[in-house]
Amino acid sequence: MPKTLFQNIVFTLMMSFLMVYAMICYNISLNTGGMSNSVFLAAFHELIIMWPVAFLLEFLFVDKAAHALAFRFVKPDDRPIIITLAISTMIICIMCPCMSLVATILFKHAGRQFAAVWLQTTFLNFPVAFFWQLFYCGPFIRLIFRKLFPEK
Repeated sequence: MPKTLFQNIVFTLMMSFLMVYAMICYNISLNTGGMSNSVFLAAFHELIIMWPVAFLLEFLFVDKAAHALAFRFVKPDDRPIIITLAISTMIICIMCPCMSLVATILFKHAGRQFAAVWLQTTFLNFPVAFFWQLFYCGPFIRLIFRKLFPEK
């Protein structure tokens, strides 16, 4: 969807914000035993660290890699929704383990169990990231983006 570098930066900032915020809320609720109103505020403490990390990872590395992987099984002349879903899925497949790794390093205090904690974090996060991205976050951010940058 983004056509220019500026649009790509805006799109990536919006998408990474909503994905990271939701995933932080999810992980805090896992750690505290359930969702509560305080989770929404507590998430902002981690957000100031995790959002820039997610943005930089996505913008500098993951977007290009995800496109390359997606176009191994879709063609440029496929229906746009198929291409969008393929790229989004590849982004999730790359970002979820990467962001789970960052969260494990910064917040989990895993020690000698680091690999196990990272794998568990990744496996717990993946289904939520997958469904949140494909069914809610992705469509919502693309809707906002189309309103901000209507095609001529």
